[in-house]
Amino acid sequence: MNDIIHKRAKAAPWIALACLVVPMFASYFFDDMFSTLSHLFENPFLIELGWNSADYGLYTSGYSVLCVFGGLVICGMLLDKWGVRITGSIFVGMMAGGAALVAWAITSGLPPKSSLSIAYVGCMLFGLGSEIAGVAVTRSIAKWFKDGPMAFAMGLQLAIARLGTAFALVISPRLVATKAPGEIYSLAETARPAFLGLGLMVAGMILWAIFVAMDARFDKTSNMQDKAGSQQEDKEEPFRFSDVLGLLKNKQFIMIALLCVFFYSSIISFKKFASAILIPRFGVPVEAASWMVSMLPFSTVIFAPLFGIMVDKIGKGTRWMVTGAILSLIAHLLLAFAPAGVPLYGYLSMVFLGFGYSLVPAAMWPSIPKLVPAKVLGTAYSLIYWVQNLGLMLFKMLAGNIFAASSATSASAAAGDAASTSASAELAAAAGAVRVEIMFVIVCVIALFLALGLRRSSARRPELHLDSPSKK
Repeated sequence: MNDIIHKRAKAAPWIALACLVVPMFASYFFDDMFSTLSHLFENPFLIELGWNSADYGLYTSGYSVLCVFGGLVICGMLLDKWGVRITGSIFVGMMAGGAALVAWAITSGLPPKSSLSIAYVGCMLFGLGSEIAGVAVTRSIAKWFKDGPMAFAMGLQLAIARLGTAFALVISPRLVATKAPGEIYSLAETARPAFLGLGLMVAGMILWAIFVAMDARFDKTSNMQDKAGSQQEDKEEPFRFSDVLGLLKNKQFIMIALLCVFFYSSIISFKKFASAILIPRFGVPVEAASWMVSMLPFSTVIFAPLFGIMVDKIGKGTRWMVTGAILSLIAHLLLAFAPAGVPLYGYLSMVFLGFGYSLVPAAMWPSIPKLVPAKVLGTAYSLIYWVQNLGLMLFKMLAGNIFAASSATSASAAAGDAASTSASAELAAAAGAVRVEIMFVIVCVIALFLALGLRRSSARRPELHLDSPSKK
């Protein structure tokens, strides 16, 4: 009987993890559902929705608006105050509600600016809900795997969640099939990925409810053990709002937050315009571009958990952050300056970016519990997500405006000359892709300097245990 109870106790964290990853899978899918369709917005007259690249960039930036303007920080503190069950449930519901509003806006038949405004609001709600749900998931993993393979568990969660991105990158071009020249994409066709995402979120909400029940039982068991003389997690001291000031004075925490914003901006913002970059740079069709960029999340499915095990067992976290930042920089240098029209360079850049996308998060996220007290862990993750979303909002808008400006220049140059319109549009698309990639190269250089700063800080202050193994 004791053996059965022991086996159930060992399996419980993994069952909880299985429930936690599905809402994140759905979130990642919905967030990236248009990434391999971004080229459609370069020609708004061919989609009934009527959005152009700047409109699409504005829509995607809506994800970060509420997060940036206080929502993430305030809700992160509420997460520490109220716990993951109450706060997480509220924001998982907000995530699904925002996604439903986006889907309705796309199919509403309203004028482009009106549908964009409604979708923008929906994306804002979806973004804040997703980010706080993500904080709740990360906070829960830190709790359930406190004395176990935390880095592996976080890496596995990231890997499965990013399968949602991979699924979106591959399936969206098939849901919105390529049409013959001159044919228009209807509202219903454009919205197909959104409705699939909503179905995934319903499944995620059901599994989240199961996790809430498990977590309540977990705390009840911990309370019983506490009365018997053991110490309960996170109950030694109550959370105080003044504790946030301590986080802002922690230099290593600030460097990790800045590394997060620049590193993730070089990848997540890139994915939003993946097809608009890869197709003109390397001369590949839409389907090939979708498979090319899907290498990013597919690679993390394999390597993020493996790198998590590596961090758990041998440590050296800051070294892996530096390595990942270097690989990402190489990838964007290839995307910006490799010879045009050679698909091999596109695939090679995705290999480098995929490794970087696995290495940095696998080492970065488990470092946070080493730097901050458990009672403010939710606030700490929320602050990092806040500054990350600030960067994402700005770089998505900037990329969209760069593409829109290039298209406008092309249209002006080709005015009155129908024969040169197509060639001019192709040149403008390629020029816009290079300009956006130069921006990402600069972002990667900044991320590399921050990773080097963390490496140096860890060498000077070994008591922080940033390079120590995570698993006890």
